[in-house]
Amino acid sequence: MALSGMRGLSVFISDIRNCQNKELERLRVDKELGNIRTRFKHEKAIFRNLMNELMWCEIVAYWCRDELEFRFGIDSLACIAALKHTCHGNSFGILVHAYRTVLSDVGLSHYEKKKYVWKMLYIYMLGYDVDFGHMEAVSLISAPKYPEKQVGYIVTSCLLNENHDFLRLAINTVRNDIIGRNETFQCLALTLVGNIGGREFAESLAPDVQKLLLSSSCRPLVRKKAALCLLRLFRKNPDVVNVDGWSDRMAQLLDERDLGVLTSSMSLLVALVSNNHEAYWSCLPKCVKTLERLARNQDIPQEYTYYGIPSPWLQVKTMRALQYFPTVEDPNTRRSLFEVLQRILMGTDVVKNVNKNNASHAVLFEALSLVMHLDAEKEMISQCVALLGKFIAVREPNIRYLGLENMTRMLMVTDVQDIIKRHQAQIITSLKDPDISIRRRALDLLYGMCDVSNAKDIVEELLQYLSTADFAMREELSLKAAILAEKFAPDLSWYVDVILQLIDKAGDFVSDDIWFRVVQFVTNNEDLQPYAAMKAREYLDKPAIHETMVKVSAYILGEYSHLLARRPGWSPREIFNIIHEKLPTVSTPTIPILLSTYAKILMHTQPPDAELQKQIWAIFRKYESCIDAEIQQRAVEYLALSMKGAALMDILAEMPKFPERQSSLIRKAEDSEADTAEQSAIKLRAQQQTSNALVLTDQRPENGTQPAPQLGLVKVPTMNNTDESTSGQGLAHANGTLALVDPQPPSTPSPDLLGDLLGPLAIEGPPGTAPQSDPSVPSSLEGGSNLDALALAPVEEQTSTVQPIGDIGEKFRALCVKDSGVLYEDVNIQIGIKADWRGHQGRVILFLGNKNTAPLVSVQAMILPPSHLKTELSLVPDTIPPRAQVQCPLEVVNLQPSRDSAVLDFSYKFGANVVNVKLRLPAVLNKFLQPILVSPEEFFPQWRSLSGPPLKLQEVVRGVRPMLLAEMANLFSSLHLTVCPGLDPNANNLVVSTTFYSESTRAMLCLTRIETDPADRTQLRMTVASGDPALTFELKEFIKEQLISIPVPSRSPAPMPPQAQPVTPPTPASDPGAILAGLL
Repeated sequence: MALSGMRGLSVFISDIRNCQNKELERLRVDKELGNIRTRFKHEKAIFRNLMNELMWCEIVAYWCRDELEFRFGIDSLACIAALKHTCHGNSFGILVHAYRTVLSDVGLSHYEKKKYVWKMLYIYMLGYDVDFGHMEAVSLISAPKYPEKQVGYIVTSCLLNENHDFLRLAINTVRNDIIGRNETFQCLALTLVGNIGGREFAESLAPDVQKLLLSSSCRPLVRKKAALCLLRLFRKNPDVVNVDGWSDRMAQLLDERDLGVLTSSMSLLVALVSNNHEAYWSCLPKCVKTLERLARNQDIPQEYTYYGIPSPWLQVKTMRALQYFPTVEDPNTRRSLFEVLQRILMGTDVVKNVNKNNASHAVLFEALSLVMHLDAEKEMISQCVALLGKFIAVREPNIRYLGLENMTRMLMVTDVQDIIKRHQAQIITSLKDPDISIRRRALDLLYGMCDVSNAKDIVEELLQYLSTADFAMREELSLKAAILAEKFAPDLSWYVDVILQLIDKAGDFVSDDIWFRVVQFVTNNEDLQPYAAMKAREYLDKPAIHETMVKVSAYILGEYSHLLARRPGWSPREIFNIIHEKLPTVSTPTIPILLSTYAKILMHTQPPDAELQKQIWAIFRKYESCIDAEIQQRAVEYLALSMKGAALMDILAEMPKFPERQSSLIRKAEDSEADTAEQSAIKLRAQQQTSNALVLTDQRPENGTQPAPQLGLVKVPTMNNTDESTSGQGLAHANGTLALVDPQPPSTPSPDLLGDLLGPLAIEGPPGTAPQSDPSVPSSLEGGSNLDALALAPVEEQTSTVQPIGDIGEKFRALCVKDSGVLYEDVNIQIGIKADWRGHQGRVILFLGNKNTAPLVSVQAMILPPSHLKTELSLVPDTIPPRAQVQCPLEVVNLQPSRDSAVLDFSYKFGANVVNVKLRLPAVLNKFLQPILVSPEEFFPQWRSLSGPPLKLQEVVRGVRPMLLAEMANLFSSLHLTVCPGLDPNANNLVVSTTFYSESTRAMLCLTRIETDPADRTQLRMTVASGDPALTFELKEFIKEQLISIPVPSRSPAPMPPQAQPVTPPTPASDPGAILAGLL
């Protein structure tokens, strides 16, 4: 791409590079786009005037057809049909001369048109939208000269996608270039078709591309591009590209001597055999011969030898193609193949040259995959493991990573686990590697190689590593340690010790299903119950323990502490005092478990202790008026039951044994296994992989007692956008924010009198008991029209019968300054958030709670991240069971400073109602701030070094919410900005500091000075300084948004359609549900 002759383009690029900030760059780009748009419109207007004023004859149009196509992008035949006029006595030469004279005087020259199209491409590469000039770019494809045609092909392939209408105008021209004799034009056309790969291109041009690939008269360069173009068309449109009967042709292509054509043909073969290997058995011996030729370095040109390795890319592709065939049946072919693989294994070693290492190891690891696929003999497998054991001990991290990954794959081969155990010490050492990716691979390998003989050693190593592991790994580490302890426990007491240590060291990352499982084991094994109670008491004696430890210890002691009541220090009063000390430190979901424990202790106290009974009754009476329905219900019922005397023994009897079932933890591990990374990607794309979201379901036995809920995975079917039964119904929504299909009021579920004993979120009751919104809130907030208050994505106003409960705007703003809470709630579902932010990374858990007694189906969640955030959301199950909760982890990485927030696009179906909401996620700027206190010795040198814009920005802010200086300091503290006292001599000023984390800036110190006027609290002067211009601007605007009181304009709510209210039948006075409703 030679641009030396285009002075205007060079000047424009220099102007862009010399811009001081983004705003100046945008102004320069807008100016240039306006100039280009004006020139293009002017040229089209000239052509229309010429068409009206000059009565050209058919001969003139035919004579100038090439120039008409090139200059104006019109069809020459259509032009001839439109210009059937007489010459009116003018001679042919005069008209042609007049036409070309006028165009040369007022139209765009070839140089100008090419220059403007290049500028459009450069602006597009900068990230700006280019929504015009597409026709001019397409018209350049018809140019007879190479420079103009090259510009047309390049710009068209960049600006237009496969569905653009303008591409249809270029299909004939592209086909003419493909079947023509100019090899340069053929390469340009094939490159365009391969890059775009649309369906229309495949239907029209695939036969011509196939002929070009099989043609012996074409140069190897053209055939190579033809093979890659056909590969692209086949991948995009496998049903359109006809490859029937291609077995013989592919075998013929594999005999090609030119390695460039052979490499491209092998890529095509890999795609074909991955789709249907049965039709290409004749290609298998050809692939083995190709490997033999490369391994013996026979007839390999020097330009295809990379650091002494003959065409490593072709070797990798050939071995990849062989892995799609089930086996190699011919003994001679199999023997030749294993000789080649043996040569590769023996000839690969670690050298100092990085490039040679990369090439040789790429070939080696593909050979290892082929050895595993072919089920080679044990001697060759042992040789592979020994080679990998040498790789995981080298200093180069990339080689260690590949060695660990391939050793994990080797575990799938039978009788290889004992060989891998010889390297256990080195694998454990890799668990402490500074690189987190290597630590993850080492964890996967230890998990796969664990059995009864080495389970204790591996689990102990995992528990030791748990204290220092990154928070991103702790959840996976905890899960795998729990699974190994359960599968290979030598005795159950060791299993209890491991799980309690796990909760003690990493309680935040231990999912509820882990301690649910240990409760099941303790309940089902009577000999284990006293030991479990002793261990629970030991952990409760510690001054500070995690809340999950409080749950499991309280549950076990409530059930089995009476078994040790004769020992000193184990009286019911002492057990109650130990547990009751933890009550002020726990959250709302844990209080119901403690109330159940108190009731159990009271039941096991024999003879009754009057003083203890009064204490427990006082606690029950305290929570009788609790705002939480679950806590209130338990307090009322336990108080009433505890007054029944001897009947309490029967009602609160010991929990029955759980039925034998497969562990949900082991089932989760089995469902998530995949043979290869490629197969995992295919399963994920097909949406056939089991979701890794955790689903809590109620397990209710027949006798009415409440057991610990069993945690199980829900198998997720293929996700569809809408149910087939509703595919023919219209969606009553605009822009897809809040939608209903044939809305009908959901039936009121029956009240859950006992609730979920171990539910991690407080799931609200039926819609009739949902809290009503504050009447002082404007109706626009309830109807969904006020976008800012609802924290919804900006969409058009719409109506729906399913409305959110409470002010979503307030929920969003509250979550911006705290890390847990409710993001959204309606009568069917509650979406909660719990987040952990460290540096530029964050982990957010989305809690999706079904509040109904019927399942929510067609559940879908998708994150729409802004450009400065990188997000990864786990798969969400298609169905949420009744009264169940789903946990969906979300990983967030901050790339650069910005005030934009990500959007959660969430939808579900309940009955005939389909609800879709778009909610802003509180992954905002202050989440990536870390408060830091700066001393005067650190502040003033840094403040002086950041002199002037764009690193230091100052602004007088008016319209500030009036607040005292102490209130402003509290506001800054909630935003992770630390007030540094003693730096400003003026008592009316504040100096705050913080550290901002992102991938682009890393840890960047930010300093801010606020100068207030005591006489006028509605204005102040703010100065913000940092080492990054974008960060300075974004932080200044962010602080200004928090200080300024911006009134939200309200709109009149849309009229709601009348709905029939369900008739509630009269309930008898003795009905527990009616009693509970009266108490509420």
